[in-house]
Amino acid sequence: MILLDKPFVSDYLIKTIREQHYPLIATKEARELVQDTSLHWIPEMEARRIIKENPGTPLYSNSENALAWVDEHLQGSAFAKHAQLFKDKLQFRELIKDSYPDFQFKTVLLTEIQGLDPKDLPFPFVIKPSVGFFSIGVHVVKDKSDWELARKELSFDKLKSIYPSNVLNTSTFIIEEFIHGEEFAVDCYYNQLGEVVILNILHHRFSSGADTSDRVYTTSRDLVQAHMESFRGFLQKIGRQAGLRNFPAHVELRMNSEGTINPIEINPLRFGGWCTTADLLGISTGFSPYRFYLENEIPNWDEVFKDKENKIFSLIVLNNNSGYAPDQIRSFDYDLLERDFEHPLVIRKMDAAKYSVFGFVFAESRAENAKELDSILASDLRKYISLL
Repeated sequence: MILLDKPFVSDYLIKTIREQHYPLIATKEARELVQDTSLHWIPEMEARRIIKENPGTPLYSNSENALAWVDEHLQGSAFAKHAQLFKDKLQFRELIKDSYPDFQFKTVLLTEIQGLDPKDLPFPFVIKPSVGFFSIGVHVVKDKSDWELARKELSFDKLKSIYPSNVLNTSTFIIEEFIHGEEFAVDCYYNQLGEVVILNILHHRFSSGADTSDRVYTTSRDLVQAHMESFRGFLQKIGRQAGLRNFPAHVELRMNSEGTINPIEINPLRFGGWCTTADLLGISTGFSPYRFYLENEIPNWDEVFKDKENKIFSLIVLNNNSGYAPDQIRSFDYDLLERDFEHPLVIRKMDAAKYSVFGFVFAESRAENAKELDSILASDLRKYISLL
């Protein structure tokens, strides 16, 4: 069963729902997003009854905005319980603290941030909303000068959001020690037996140690094969701790040079936000993570990457890091952007004034041409922007 909500649903996901005849919960938001009466629409009360009477019914949402519906209609269910657990970073840290006894973290109110004494802060650290999304309000703080810059950004006026409070709540922040290592994103689900099934592994690339943006994620056959077993064992342990069954998730983690894995966060009931990471695998290889979860299937990775063994598939998030305010921008040159990639698969245009991103690029690259990814990773995007 699919639960759609704003701000965005992709054509690829809608096409998957239509072709596979997946039931779609007929919320007001879903009806506004998808105006197609031919789909298998399920009234809200009927969907609630089906899920409560059949707890094994798979449920997938495209957006964390839909967690408000889960809270309201599925209160007391495993879906609601685990969604609340993972959306609150403090609850999640409390869940796994016995596995990471030396890991330091604490919470602080937004109203208290300006008065924090740097002598009491565990440099280097990360500060972020306890309930957050899309790297909004996230800062890596290495020293006192970083802290002064972060404090200026951590004010109520600068953190107003288009997301509801159960998706992004900036009243409470968590301060936690900086996790060293390479960062990865993993789409997965836990089946009826509680066994984890990995549906994609992506390397989250950064331009520098202070970079917290979501600009570039890459996946490939070699990447998936290199990390499949270690990540599966790690995610299985968390699944046992939380009692996860029949549950999709998007996991962010870091692995250091010794191979130690430390979780950053687990995002419930969805894969990558804005229909990104799951669409990437589907668009680039034809294998849909949505179908794997909803039909309880396990990927055959030799088949997924057949004839694409030497390709890198990338998701590029065009966050507005130009330094220009939206009201200064006249246009964004998507044609020029497209020419900067040897094989762009899809370019999704977004309203940067509304969503803080110009869009998303799904691209295929030869392994020997990774320079195009290095270029967009370091870009401030000004070459594509025309000002008023």
